Amino acid sequence: MLSPHNRMRRSAEFGLVMRKGRRAGRESLGVILMAPGTPGTDPPRVGFVVSKAVGGAVVRKRVQRRLRHLMRDRIASLQPGSLLVVRAKPAAARLGYETLAEHLDGALAAARRPRSGAPRRRKGRGGDHQADR
Repeated sequence: MLSPHNRMRRSAEFGLVMRKGRRAGRESLGVILMAPGTPGTDPPRVGFVVSKAVGGAVVRKRVQRRLRHLMRDRIASLQPGSLLVVRAKPAAARLGYETLAEHLDGALAAARRPRSGAPRRRKGRGGDHQADR
C-alpha cells in the first residue's frame, strides 16, 4: 500500500496541482504533475480522483486501489516535494491491471517530458471575434 506520507488529502493541494500542474493523459487516465519549485526534503505526494463516471462505488474503489498499488512502485521515480494527481477516466474500469500500468507509465513519462519550444495553443475563442469584423 502507498504510505500515508505519500498521500495527498487536502482540497487546497488538489486545487493547486489542477491549476498549475503539467498535464498528460491516456484513454483510461490522466495525470497532473507539479514539480517542486525548489528541491525539497518533503516526500512526493499523490492524490487520486475517481469520479462517479467511472462506475458504482465498488468499481470506483477497485480502480482506486489498483492505481494506488501501481503508484507504490513508481513513487520513488518522482522528485522529492512533487505533487501528482491521477484522474481515472471511465475506460479505467474496463482495463486489466497490466494495461492500466502501461497507461500510467506513458502518462507519467509524458508529464515529465520537457516542454518543446513551440507556442502552446489556448483553448477558448480564437482570434475570429465579432468585434474584429
